Amino acid sequence: MPEDDQPFAIVPPAAIRDGRATDAYFRRTEAALDAADRNPHVVAEVTASQFPTGEPALFDGIQDAVHLFEGLPVDVHALPPGTCFDGGPVVRIEGPYRSFARYETSLLGFLSGATAFATAAHELRRAAPETPVLSFGARHLHPSLAAVLERSALLAGLDGFSHVAAGDRLGREASGTMPHALVICFGRGEQEAAWRAFDDGVDPDVPRTALVDTYSDEVDEAVRAAEAVDDLGGVRLDTTGSRRGDFRHICREVRWELDARGHDDVDLFVSGGLGVADLRELRDVADGFGVGGAISNADPADFGLDIVTVEGEPAAKRGKLPLPKQVYRTPDGAHHVGLAHEEGPADGDPLLEPVVADGELVREFDLDAGIGRAREDAALVFEGGSGGEDDG
Repeated sequence: MPEDDQPFAIVPPAAIRDGRATDAYFRRTEAALDAADRNPHVVAEVTASQFPTGEPALFDGIQDAVHLFEGLPVDVHALPPGTCFDGGPVVRIEGPYRSFARYETSLLGFLSGATAFATAAHELRRAAPETPVLSFGARHLHPSLAAVLERSALLAGLDGFSHVAAGDRLGREASGTMPHALVICFGRGEQEAAWRAFDDGVDPDVPRTALVDTYSDEVDEAVRAAEAVDDLGGVRLDTTGSRRGDFRHICREVRWELDARGHDDVDLFVSGGLGVADLRELRDVADGFGVGGAISNADPADFGLDIVTVEGEPAAKRGKLPLPKQVYRTPDGAHHVGLAHEEGPADGDPLLEPVVADGELVREFDLDAGIGRAREDAALVFEGGSGGEDDG
């Protein structure tokens, strides 16, 4: 029977905190260890790959995951959010195994989804480093994940997002102008009425950007919008893939016609099913992008948790590397994996940092600091310190 009468199928925070948000076999493991009166002191590590693969990802989600360990007799080290990683552990946990066994499912879930969003958003950022990019992907996810998605997008360096409640949670203002539904509510041939209603009705600080591909040719509607609304800030093309043809040519034609009619101050924004390749192709003809599914539909990072010592002795399943490890960033942007008890590279900075000490949180997480870290670390990792652009 359901635990409460809430209308949505959402696991409540209380269930996550008390460890019920877990796979059943961890409960069976607890029962077996209790029956055997066994609770070994272990070191466990979360990894996606044991060795560097040459395909760095952007780490995120630890801001939420650390709260699983509050009040537990464990120490936790982790990469800070916004760190580029490539092989080796992203989290290391030390303590009695029974004290944290049931939290593995939630731990991996917190990390896998957020890291996937952040990595996908960062690929888009690198594809259009000088052009504003907004996250429009919340509609593809369960609503309870919207703030995670938008936070990861910001961490990766995107310029904004569309989800109002996520903005409330993050203390940031959501962005967005009008949907096709607004124009359709006024009817075919009445686009000007819709654009003027938007101009009249929304707060003055909202950018005046008109959607210009609802009923007729993008060029036609763009010019009409620029002439219908005083001080129009921009037009947005959200043309469906089945009607686009050569989308780059359409964008260039819209720009030409606006400029030719004295509307060179009207920006051109593009959205609708865009991915990394689209941003590379359009970044010189568009003034901004809205991207959704390319972020929200990213495959979860394939993290797993493995015990690497038991009572101080090496331990690991086949295919995994025993003993605690540390990972390092060297000045050339390389990611180095080594044993934690040995000296790392002479010029390397250790990346795993204390976040929980004997159940007490010892690190605070600031989104702005994470954004800066992601930008600086990516400059090292992807461009050897020269910047973040990706020419494909």
